[in-house]
Amino acid sequence: MAPPLGNDRHTSGHTPGHTRRALLAGVAAAGALGAAGCSRVATASTTNGGDLLARLKAQGVVRLGIAGEIPFGYIDKDGQLTGEAPKLAEAIFKRLGVDKVQPVPTEFGSLIPGLNSQQFDVVAAGMYVTPERCAQVIFADPDYQVLDAFVVRKGNPKGLHNYKDIVAKKAKFATGTGYAQIQHAVDSGYQQSDILIVPDQVAGLNAVEAGRVDVFAGTALTTRAVVQKSAKAESTTPFAPLVDGKPRIDGGAFAFRPTETRLRDAFNVELRKLKKSGELFRILRPFGFTKAEMTDLTAKELCSG
Repeated sequence: MAPPLGNDRHTSGHTPGHTRRALLAGVAAAGALGAAGCSRVATASTTNGGDLLARLKAQGVVRLGIAGEIPFGYIDKDGQLTGEAPKLAEAIFKRLGVDKVQPVPTEFGSLIPGLNSQQFDVVAAGMYVTPERCAQVIFADPDYQVLDAFVVRKGNPKGLHNYKDIVAKKAKFATGTGYAQIQHAVDSGYQQSDILIVPDQVAGLNAVEAGRVDVFAGTALTTRAVVQKSAKAESTTPFAPLVDGKPRIDGGAFAFRPTETRLRDAFNVELRKLKKSGELFRILRPFGFTKAEMTDLTAKELCSG
């Protein structure tokens, strides 16, 4: 899926071979889909846990905020919405009586502002649950957990295996807009002003391949996915970043407006059923998730830091 506001996969045929241009083209296609409806969703009731769930059932469609990031939520080369979060949303919202999901693409850093300004109903982008974000939105329990990893040149010539290595070796470092890895690097002593911020993991791969940076940081899922067809770069062994001196395992989840506790709670009920039955893993596995990424972490745990 932590920076102040935003974030932050492989066996799927969707992952390899995508370029940044293809991702942006997909976003444009999805934008055309979104334009068919009104530009904003109706304001939810602020009492009794909100009335959004009832309204979604009545209209039969839920709008998903996505950020064009493989494998979390993106538009594929055929213009179709896919990714672990949209596919999970389809399964859960169908159980809740909402048969259709509609993508609303935006930049990752705009997901929370877009959600709270009524541009879509829920964030479905694999967003990390962090205390900073918990002050702005409410989260379902995580549907996955993940470690960090790096994209580096083949052979990892600088020997970069964690953030301390980056600091010690004065490596040129990049990560994505709104990614949790920004703060992970800063917590390890890297100067935030020296971080190159790029739009996504494809741009990060390009920066490493071109030699503009030594390393790009992301999740273990995104880094191993993006390098699959690269002749110049590889992903490192996943590791737990240190946060406040302790290893941190992050979890990604759906985000809702703070007034919509009824919808969040109903979503959690169905999510727990999918976890217990094993259906959650079956939904996520085509996008590169393994058993190691399944989790019993709760939003409450992650919100507390």
